Amino acid sequence: MIVAERKPISDILQMVSGCQEILLVGCETCVTVCQAGGEKEVSILGSLLRLSFKKKDCKLATQELSIERQCEWEFLEEIERQVRRNDAVISLGCGAGVQAMAAMYTDTPVYPALNTTFLGIPEEQGIWTERCMACGNCMLHKTGGICPMARCAKNIMNGPCGGSQDGKCEIDQESDCGWQLVYDRLMHQGKMEFLQEIEPPRDWSTSRDGGPRKIERKDMIL
Repeated sequence: MIVAERKPISDILQMVSGCQEILLVGCETCVTVCQAGGEKEVSILGSLLRLSFKKKDCKLATQELSIERQCEWEFLEEIERQVRRNDAVISLGCGAGVQAMAAMYTDTPVYPALNTTFLGIPEEQGIWTERCMACGNCMLHKTGGICPMARCAKNIMNGPCGGSQDGKCEIDQESDCGWQLVYDRLMHQGKMEFLQEIEPPRDWSTSRDGGPRKIERKDMIL
């Protein structure tokens, strides 16, 4: 899932300075799960904005709603009337959702209320951790289902560095060494032969260094 967190209210206030009517739009998928952009968070942010404007003796009218997914055109089309009647839109979606809405409604400023942080999983209530860098060249079949790109602070491809101690990362003593986790998993599975294979230099053309990425499924195109 995509994990995000809300920007400081001071940053959001600076974005919408001078606006009188604002539409706040939540997204009912990933950012709802991490409690950053669902219906509840939309309501809280709307209240904070109105109170902040009131303290400055400024008027602010807000309209609040949430849609299934901000990154898909069909759901964005449903809110056209609400978007066009406001001075600006505050999106409580991930970066992809913000850009999709901004691309569809070019006459209306669309501002991000969230910082999109990483692809991750919920460890426990209120805690999410990064598990995938979306590098486009997955090697999880060789590492016991543990991503060294995301779990190793140095993105090392072939075993641990010399700084890890007692299974902990030298960058952050609270974090497990990614390669120690890989080693333990492969040992448990009896797949240690995978560690004898040398992984070649990373082909970063499949990741962000190759420019904006695109996937085409010919079998799905109408």
